[in-house]
Amino acid sequence: MNLTLSNISEFKQKALQWAASFDVACYMDSNNFSDVYGKYDALIAAGSKHQLHATIGTAFDELELFRQEHQGWLFGFLTYDLKNEVEELTSANPDHLHFPDLYFFEPEHLIIIKGDGITIISANASAILYQIEKQKIRQSLPSPGIVLQPRFSKEEYVDSVDQIQQHIVRGDIYVTNFCQEFYADGAEIEPLDIFNKLNALSPNPFACFFKHKELYLICASPERFLAKRGNKLISQPIKGTAKRQTDPQLDEQTKQQLQSNPKEQQENVMIVDLVRNDLTHSAKHGTVQTQELFGIYSFNQVHQMISTVVCELDENISTVQAIKNSFPMGSMTGAPKISAMQLMEQYEKSKRGLYSGSVGYFSPDGDMDFNVVIRSLLYNAENKYLSLHVGSAITYEAVAEQEYEECLVKASAMFEVLGS
Repeated sequence: MNLTLSNISEFKQKALQWAASFDVACYMDSNNFSDVYGKYDALIAAGSKHQLHATIGTAFDELELFRQEHQGWLFGFLTYDLKNEVEELTSANPDHLHFPDLYFFEPEHLIIIKGDGITIISANASAILYQIEKQKIRQSLPSPGIVLQPRFSKEEYVDSVDQIQQHIVRGDIYVTNFCQEFYADGAEIEPLDIFNKLNALSPNPFACFFKHKELYLICASPERFLAKRGNKLISQPIKGTAKRQTDPQLDEQTKQQLQSNPKEQQENVMIVDLVRNDLTHSAKHGTVQTQELFGIYSFNQVHQMISTVVCELDENISTVQAIKNSFPMGSMTGAPKISAMQLMEQYEKSKRGLYSGSVGYFSPDGDMDFNVVIRSLLYNAENKYLSLHVGSAITYEAVAEQEYEECLVKASAMFEVLGS
């Protein structure tokens, strides 16, 4: 069913509210950001005809088979710790969230929004439209007033950065992404309400609400991990962050300083080199190129430095294999990639899980689009555990106190919607 509506914003709210009543739902919203590689303004998948739960060890092989068997629309996520399947690595840090290592589903109902056009793909599309239109949009709830506790004190964080920089001095790594967790036990939130508040406060092009029974992702990500458009692969790593300023003149000055900051450029180019290397494993020979270097993009809380790396996909490489060849994404690991991942397991205190993993879709035309799970809240409604991870790039030039403050800036929107 295809239709045109004048009030798309209201329809999206109602459709998301309807989808969230299912055991499994995925809502992806570009928030009207203009993106040369974006195909849809929003996708809403609800209910599952078929689903795949896979554990580390054979997860990518199982996903490959699942994709071959189900060549229509698939939605799902990959957790960061699949690194242990891609490389000979381990994860020993505690996990309080208990998300599946990898999960994908073929939706019963799918809503595609592009401009003012809506497509409903379902066995009974007219009934779905009726159910959505009769939804009464719930009023926003009072702030839950949840204060997240840090796993690291500031002193511990600074000490850890100092130790990590000793590894850089020794030549073990050049750059790494060091992450810390803020958490709450016994937290009671209404995930959809929190998502709506976060998406209003911090609209980003790879926003996502994902429900898997009692597990929730509330995501305001600005970053694309990997997309496929025709025979082209696209990766857009983010490295380089500056806090937005309320004064327009000062804000523009901050933006220019980010663009020309040698430390931020160094971080970015190291990760671009890593992404280029990752893509060579999936590319036709000689087709990997940096389409944009040090692009500055502005979001509500921060300016970001984003680069774009593209290649032509080797026809012998499947889309699932292309994901595996680049996973986990370079912006969340470091360089050299394996050494950085090994070291971060030593210095971090929590299992990353879905944080710095990816959520996305495969479409019937063979394309795909996957984000980087950052600027996100993860919630287990069964054990009432709420988690917020945040990280930053550590280089030789990094100043630990400034990196800590950058983490707080990145987390600010999530703190605000929780009432911290």
